[in-house]
Amino acid sequence: MDRTLLILLAVLAASLAGALAMPAWAVSLATMALAKALVVLGLVVLLRCGLVPFGQALFFALGAYGGGMALRKLGIADALLGVAIGTAVAGTVAFLLGFLMARYREIFFAMLSVAFSMIFYGALVKNEALGSTDGFNLPTPTFLGYAPKGEEMRRTLLAYTALVSVGLHALVHAYLASPLGRAATAIRDNEIRVEYLGASVQRLIHGKFVMAGALAGAGGILVGMATGHIDPEMSYWTTSGEFVFIAIMGGASSVVAAIAGSAVFEVVRTYALQYAPQAWQGVIGAVLLLIILFLPNGLWSLVERRRKRAAGAAGEPGR
Repeated sequence: MDRTLLILLAVLAASLAGALAMPAWAVSLATMALAKALVVLGLVVLLRCGLVPFGQALFFALGAYGGGMALRKLGIADALLGVAIGTAVAGTVAFLLGFLMARYREIFFAMLSVAFSMIFYGALVKNEALGSTDGFNLPTPTFLGYAPKGEEMRRTLLAYTALVSVGLHALVHAYLASPLGRAATAIRDNEIRVEYLGASVQRLIHGKFVMAGALAGAGGILVGMATGHIDPEMSYWTTSGEFVFIAIMGGASSVVAAIAGSAVFEVVRTYALQYAPQAWQGVIGAVLLLIILFLPNGLWSLVERRRKRAAGAAGEPGR
């Protein structure tokens, strides 16, 4: 079996086991890491094209508000439907904006994505029906009719988030291994050659932009369910910066890097808040600086290096 799929299955097994055995704080941390990894996964898809969006919080918030309002106002209780609606809302908006975004590159792409995110943030802050600056609380979701409470709810949500997150990571991995997915690096290296081969770079980027938006929407509603609350800060530019931070930390060489980067980020932030509450942002900044200096391709490059050394050792004569 594909090594990446084996790792994803191991992550799923560990998450399901952890949902039963881990302490409450670790369950919450793992749930947040797996949910945010979906947003970062979308960034990985775009990074392979050479695009860095600084407004991915727009789709993160759209998924949270879309799925959250469905749970709160439409009488929908099932978590699966909530995630499906949040993903669809974010994906639809990404599809519409993609016609414009696919025309731009580099700093123009980055800044335009921030602009849309901040426009949405401003609209949320002034919308009383959506809770204005305070946002709103989510009702407790059900899982195929099962309605857990309290501690059982948190553990059930971790298992559910793991299934959704790992499943989507596996699908994106299959996509990136396909001709459409492999076109990302060709677009990054030389768009003109891709056009000469008869492919539309604009359409390819549009499709990847929609995928990244839908993934961010799924992550948004899962985070909303995990915290039980949704507010406009989910669309703020600092939230987008956090996702870019995690993507750089993990790297873009594998879909598993999104999970690894998200997990490390949540652990570092948790301990930084506990032991250096007045300087936790500085701690996180220092960690990112060290990674950029010593691991410019992200944390996952450590795994890639080890794999290459093992392959090289196995190919040596006499071994």
